[in-house]
Amino acid sequence: MLQRIARLYLLERHPLEHQPDDQFRQRLWPRLHFARMDHAVSHAIVSDDQEQLILVDSEDHPIGSASKSDCHDAEGILHRALSVFVFDEKGRLLLQRRHPSKRLWGGHWSNSCCSHPRVGEGIEAAARRRVKEELGLDIKVQPTFKFEYAATFEDKGTEHELCHVFIGFADADPVVNATEIADWRWVAPVEVDRGVEQNAFTPWMQLEWPRLRREHAGALRAERA
Repeated sequence: MLQRIARLYLLERHPLEHQPDDQFRQRLWPRLHFARMDHAVSHAIVSDDQEQLILVDSEDHPIGSASKSDCHDAEGILHRALSVFVFDEKGRLLLQRRHPSKRLWGGHWSNSCCSHPRVGEGIEAAARRRVKEELGLDIKVQPTFKFEYAATFEDKGTEHELCHVFIGFADADPVVNATEIADWRWVAPVEVDRGVEQNAFTPWMQLEWPRLRREHAGALRAERA
């Protein structure tokens, strides 16, 4: 049974839209390197708006399937999703800036990897697959919690997800997929805290990071020890 479901219906416009991106970068991460083409990248196409997502009820029981496009229309259709936080040996979190072409929160900063399992695919297998596709990292992932949320982005659509949150650990830089990710950076947790305070990230990350810090800090420390 799903425990502690979080239902949060956010404002239509994400707060990041109200602050110029250049000012945000200079204030929060003044030495951030954008368009990191000095690092290896991939250009494989790994997303499709017509791919079938798993529809679920609020207890995470599958009840059908629908295209990703349909799931994101209007008020959204509740579907299963995943969100991964990848840390390095220094305890820094890998952040990604979503590609501007993405329909929802394109160009916004978020956690390491976010996606959906395919119909018939286990959630942990999906998380590992997607980390490999987006970040070029073949790592193990550890489940932490799952929760339900909904958030609307301008007039472009809604995320209404029952999201499984994972953590993982990498000993190398990512080889990012340039069709999915516009930029990336390893960031110390205290800097991530500052970003959350400024509503700098996607709405799901705004919800997930404080709970990871509050309820799963021990797991993070134990894994790095």
